[in-house]
Amino acid sequence: MVRNLSLVALSAVLCAASITHASAAEKKQLYFVANGPVDFWKLAEAGMKKAQAELPGYTMEMKYPEQASAAVQNRLLDDLVANGASGIILSAVDPKTQTTELDKVAGQSLLVTTDSDAPDSKRAFYLGSSNLQAGHQAADILKKAMPKGGVCVAFAATPGSDNAVQRLQGMREGLQGTNIKIDSIRSDEMDQARAQRNVADILAARSDVNCMIGVFAYNTPQIYLALQQAGKVGKVTVVGFDNDQGTLVGIKAGAVAGTVVQQPFQWGYLGMKYMARYLQGDKSFIPANHEIIVPTQIIDKSNVDGFMAQVKTWLGKK
Repeated sequence: MVRNLSLVALSAVLCAASITHASAAEKKQLYFVANGPVDFWKLAEAGMKKAQAELPGYTMEMKYPEQASAAVQNRLLDDLVANGASGIILSAVDPKTQTTELDKVAGQSLLVTTDSDAPDSKRAFYLGSSNLQAGHQAADILKKAMPKGGVCVAFAATPGSDNAVQRLQGMREGLQGTNIKIDSIRSDEMDQARAQRNVADILAARSDVNCMIGVFAYNTPQIYLALQQAGKVGKVTVVGFDNDQGTLVGIKAGAVAGTVVQQPFQWGYLGMKYMARYLQGDKSFIPANHEIIVPTQIIDKSNVDGFMAQVKTWLGKK
């Protein structure tokens, strides 16, 4: 009798283990793919973790390509699809050259874009900022800071990415009728040392440039550092995008006129929540144009302290 009870107990344990394993295997895998290895995405990762706590039936993971390269991102996407990804939200490095790859991914997994859209692909929807509107807001900062006009150079990782193109387009539209001109754009492919060298090169070669634009999150801090090294802080008007700590410190110091911030925390949080709803058959949240816009905000010296406190809250810091 004792032996029989032991066998029954063992059978029950094995059965429970089997059920637990099966339950884990049945969890759908959702991924957030960044466009490169930069700290900007830490807020999106924090938002994703909040969604994970609310959706225990899914596994969620943040993926950072080792460099801002379409080829590297494509290989990562292929690996995720091969691993059984149910849903992927990504910021496309170079949408125009990635359309074929993105369409292939969309044929095997739910594909959502954020930050840098790929409107020509078969992605289900876009969740993120209106980069065009963000560009208009950046133009407003410049018009306030440079009433007499000037010559600007922009700095970006990949000028062909959808977000860079639209931000600069929005700025040019917003600057029409002023004496402020965006002269050129320098690329660095998210190499931050190169980004700083680009600024130093312009400072050395172009005495007419009195305005610099950091198009990507890390660009503005690199502009600030290069200006410090050249002893030209305060002599060049700086405007940026996003909420890198270096940018916010520059605003507090009066070295950066302002920045236009997005809400990557919401991209991570809502992106996962919306993908889960979509996979459960609910598409009612998707608007007719398949674009879900999360508003952007101007941060300058008047509100930077409150915003920095909010960022700490999002990241779970005291």
